[in-house]
Amino acid sequence: MSPVEATTDAVADAVLRCAAGDHQAVAILYDLTAAKVYGLALRVLRNPAHAEEVTQEIYVEAWQHSGAFRPGRGSGLAWLLTIAHRRAVDRVRSAQAASRRDTVYGLEALATAPVDPADQAIDTLAADRVRGAMRRLTDLQRQALELAYFEGRTHSEVAAELDVPLGTVKTRIRDGLTRLRSVLGGD
Repeated sequence: MSPVEATTDAVADAVLRCAAGDHQAVAILYDLTAAKVYGLALRVLRNPAHAEEVTQEIYVEAWQHSGAFRPGRGSGLAWLLTIAHRRAVDRVRSAQAASRRDTVYGLEALATAPVDPADQAIDTLAADRVRGAMRRLTDLQRQALELAYFEGRTHSEVAAELDVPLGTVKTRIRDGLTRLRSVLGGD
């Protein structure tokens, strides 16, 4: 009998002894398989602390459900590693769902946060000032600034959109910003 077969038989024997209520069998099962179970959990979770927690949960689950092990359907190690993989994947899915919930909750909290009328008035006044200053630009400057800053386009994209050289776009944007700064009272 090879060492692998002996280990496989020992794992199956330990699982069957767990099913019979032998508390010492859990320690034997752990000693025989902990490195493989932890390694699988770590590969799935990629976090040593979480892998340690899940490894503990796996042995509790193995003890509690050892009566479901059927030696004729597969090895004890395969049965245990199936539990390990399922438990680790469940932990990943749970963490992803919690992250999505936190994100949604945060967005909802922002959406439902009361608006301070004073802040809203200041924002409105500032927006009116910027609109007024934008009207004082040339059409070419305003067009380049709107594409770059309000639509988030790169200078190259603005140049392609306006069908002008890149240097011309950069000059229009620079001149437009200088004019805005002057109109709005900046340095």
